[in-house]
Amino acid sequence: MTDADRFDLNEFLPYRLNAAASRISRAFSERYREEFGISIPEWRVLVHLHHAGDVSVRDIEARVDMEKSKVSRAASRLETAGYITKGVNDTDRRLLVLRLTDKGEALVARLLPVAMEYQDEMRARLGPLAEGLEAGLSALLSDNA
Repeated sequence: MTDADRFDLNEFLPYRLNAAASRISRAFSERYREEFGISIPEWRVLVHLHHAGDVSVRDIEARVDMEKSKVSRAASRLETAGYITKGVNDTDRRLLVLRLTDKGEALVARLLPVAMEYQDEMRARLGPLAEGLEAGLSALLSDNA
């Protein structure tokens, strides 16, 4: 029997992780898209700025594992809506620095309880398996992985 014969896509961990992440992300996005009118990339930019403070598109791209063009488009939409501002980086003038506005901070303050509630639901759904999953994800996402 060859590797091709033994391969089962439904048991392939990278495939399963990606499928689970996509489903969870889509289900969560339905909650905030309806109430707040933002997309998945916009959510990721907003919460990253809330978490990390003023950062460049490049920083967000690396942290949230999203293509630069998606980050840039999301940032442009958020800027148009008044949630963020863009400015020139003082140390590297080629980079744009993104910053939450007061309106953006207020939006994030309304978004975070929705996120925490969704996380609680995911943990409840997993029950005692949640701790092991979180430990495994930490190992996979560590800088040494």
